[in-house]
Amino acid sequence: MTTADSGAARAPGVSAATFKRVERAAGGLATRSVALMDERLPWFRVLPAQQRSWVTLVAQAGIAGYVVWATTPGPEYRITGEVFGNAPRDLVRAVSLRRTVELVRIAITVAEDQLPALAVDAAESVALRDSLLRYSREVAFAAAAVYAAAAETRGAWDARVEAGVVDGVVRGEDIGALSSRAAALDWDPSADTIVVAGTAPPGDRAEAVAAVAEWAAAAGRAAMAGVQGDRLVLVLSGSGPPGAGVEALFGDGPVVQGRPGGGLRGAVISAADALSGLDVAAGWPDAPRPVEADDLLAERVLGGDLRAAERLRTVIYGPLATAPTSLLPTLDAYLESGGALEPAARRLFVHPNTVRYRLRRITELTGRDPTEPRDLLILQTAVILGRLSSAASTA
Repeated sequence: MTTADSGAARAPGVSAATFKRVERAAGGLATRSVALMDERLPWFRVLPAQQRSWVTLVAQAGIAGYVVWATTPGPEYRITGEVFGNAPRDLVRAVSLRRTVELVRIAITVAEDQLPALAVDAAESVALRDSLLRYSREVAFAAAAVYAAAAETRGAWDARVEAGVVDGVVRGEDIGALSSRAAALDWDPSADTIVVAGTAPPGDRAEAVAAVAEWAAAAGRAAMAGVQGDRLVLVLSGSGPPGAGVEALFGDGPVVQGRPGGGLRGAVISAADALSGLDVAAGWPDAPRPVEADDLLAERVLGGDLRAAERLRTVIYGPLATAPTSLLPTLDAYLESGGALEPAARRLFVHPNTVRYRLRRITELTGRDPTEPRDLLILQTAVILGRLSSAASTA
């Protein structure tokens, strides 16, 4: 079987002698292609010399690869290896797929302009041009495959780094190390963050993390996610609430959001709050979904969360104890009266409107409304903890 015969399936009508002339012309065509790229593509002109040399090698391999493609029978010839095998992985990162298409288009244009002239007659010139068109399509598919493989590799690496950052946030790792790893994901380590935790959905872990990425893209919010055991943990950028649809990312059961905080240090605190709340969320069966970890402070204290106890003493009991008006006695009377306004006023020997005013002041100082049963529970827990702490310090 002759060379021309073996290539008949891909380039019928092209002689072996013409293929040899094409091979000899590959170097000059590659040089011409690179010169045209330099002329037409401003971004190509500013590439470092090493990357430009890589492009030259790929262009030369692409033209030489045409001969191998055209003269190799059967489907076994792999354009990806022959054409792009000489390009290092750094070139894929430096030159995007869109720009690679621009480079390929120019190289093919030069080949279509120059190579048909190497044919022995008009009929062979047409055959050569037709086979070049089919070869350019194969090169385009091969380029797409190279970038798809690179994206898949990058995605797998990003997923591992992302899982490691989320795990580090949960375990409270060194902020410097966390920031370094998060920066590799283009995450702003100084951005406000909030952590949301709940039961992981059934099925593959990768699918759960991918669903988070899709939701975050639609919500316009940066997010990192990790599945730890049977729990899904989300680290979201921004200090606002997670937003609509976040609960659908989790499996059945409670979903708890921690307090927003500054940077990854704040994310560590938010994660501790969210996971502590998740541990005791069963104590409030009718909790909203998601529920704020601060709305579970009473349950968290009963569950042994010392940070929750300290927060109640600092954020609620402290302001009440130091208030200039009699807010603590008013809250005591309100609690002893079962949350009834007029009996509380009689206990204090004041007008009911005075009690109303003081209850509003309690709400302003603590963010907790005594007329709401859940808030009243948190207020009562805070007062008990504060008084116990004060008694212990004076004993």
